[in-house]
Amino acid sequence: MQFGSRRKKLNTDLQTELYGHQLQFYGQPPLENISLTEFETFAVERLKLLKTIENLGVSYVKQSEQYSHKLQTEIKNLNFPYRPESDDRKTQTGPTEYEKRRKDHISHFILRLAYCQTEDLRRWFIQQEVDLFRYRFNHLHPTLKLDFLHRNSLQYDTISADEKLNLKDKLVNSSYAVSGITVEGQDFYKVPFQDALDLVRTRKVYLKAGYVYIPHQDIVTIVLNDFRTRLSKALALTARSLPAVHSDERLQPLLNHLSHAYVGQDYSIQKNVGKISLEQIDSLSGKSFPLCMRQLHQSLRENHHLRHGGRMQYGLFLKGIGLSLEQAMQFWRSEFVKGKVDADKFDKAYAYSIRHMFGKEGKRADYTPYSCMKVILSNAPSQGDHHGCPFRHSDPELLKQKLQVYKVSPSGISQILELVKGMHYQLACQKYFELTHNVEDSNFSLSHPNQYFVESQRILSGGKDVKRETDTPKRSQEKDNSAAKGSNTTHEAATANASQDLADMTDEQIDSLFLDA
Repeated sequence: MQFGSRRKKLNTDLQTELYGHQLQFYGQPPLENISLTEFETFAVERLKLLKTIENLGVSYVKQSEQYSHKLQTEIKNLNFPYRPESDDRKTQTGPTEYEKRRKDHISHFILRLAYCQTEDLRRWFIQQEVDLFRYRFNHLHPTLKLDFLHRNSLQYDTISADEKLNLKDKLVNSSYAVSGITVEGQDFYKVPFQDALDLVRTRKVYLKAGYVYIPHQDIVTIVLNDFRTRLSKALALTARSLPAVHSDERLQPLLNHLSHAYVGQDYSIQKNVGKISLEQIDSLSGKSFPLCMRQLHQSLRENHHLRHGGRMQYGLFLKGIGLSLEQAMQFWRSEFVKGKVDADKFDKAYAYSIRHMFGKEGKRADYTPYSCMKVILSNAPSQGDHHGCPFRHSDPELLKQKLQVYKVSPSGISQILELVKGMHYQLACQKYFELTHNVEDSNFSLSHPNQYFVESQRILSGGKDVKRETDTPKRSQEKDNSAAKGSNTTHEAATANASQDLADMTDEQIDSLFLDA
């Protein structure tokens, strides 16, 4: 009993020390036990935050007033640490500061497990975490910045007053936002130049004899480089331990799901079944389909056939916009029989898979239309395939030609290709939406092909959502409101969303039913 009590006390003391500052390098993993529900909720909410950071980073200048305001709002809504009070008392609006720091710590390590699996995932995760760290560090009080540096053994030396006076002119001329007056009133750090390559490259600091002289407000660059290096090494080490983690049958499907996770509205519930006629599809494909679905529709019309990946991606999208099972069966049969498939072969080889897609065969699961993340990250197209994300999987020159055919302006094409070059594929699609709908700001963060369709129809109908039942937007708005309050409903909604997506990730169990003959 004494040993157990001593161990519990040691863990408590370690956690108190670990959460003594609102910011950390995440060097020490969590030591406590948590429930699977909390595990999933923490992961989903941090993923929401990182995706917000990604979208804001391209839509606004980083650290601008708009960027900071929107990110601050999201951090508060999701109950992550931000400008804490000096104590740990329970506030009226939600969790204590200790609970927020605990959530920040645990959720970071959960996403490490999910995003260490491939180079693309690691690169994305590092970039968003670095941007989050930069924002939080910049908003620390100067005394808290120094406290953070000391806690993490970053003992950079400040230069003496005499040395500062001798270098005054050079410091003023080489340092941004530093004048003769401000030089005397702030500290300058003498740092090895290899620790400040970003500042050296942009010529923002004075360089002498292998050392750079950095004003206090620019020390964040050094800290970010250190954080990036530590996180990169930690992800590589985490990847080595994945076989042991994947041996746990409770965690493997959840971690695999998180890297493809979609945390937005669920489009599997068909409130608008039958409101889209087969005769409308050709017209809608040119006006309201995202590029991935427009590409699939055009290929189907030209070749009268789609392979397995294309049928799944396009079929579930059509189901999500309102095609009933009977309409879907008629649509696919009429198109396939124009090619090399007669009606009898269609009924034998393809009809069952369509019924299965609508939950009428097999285990009768209601399969969810693919989100952008799933289209981008899973089942890349090969020769002869037409599924996937054109912004992710198409050659840039072919993508440029396709956009020209679809009457996108040259300047718009340049903007899209620049986003593609930066691997911002969803934002490239959102820019395509804005250009083809002649709007300057779409006022939503695109994360689902069916969301693209709904928003397109809303704009084309003058702001009225005529293609979906009116309770759907209301239900989505209620979800947003509950998130803004940071209430327990947020956790329940996030858990429910993630659980639904986990069900969606079991498509592999029916792959054999859809393979081409």
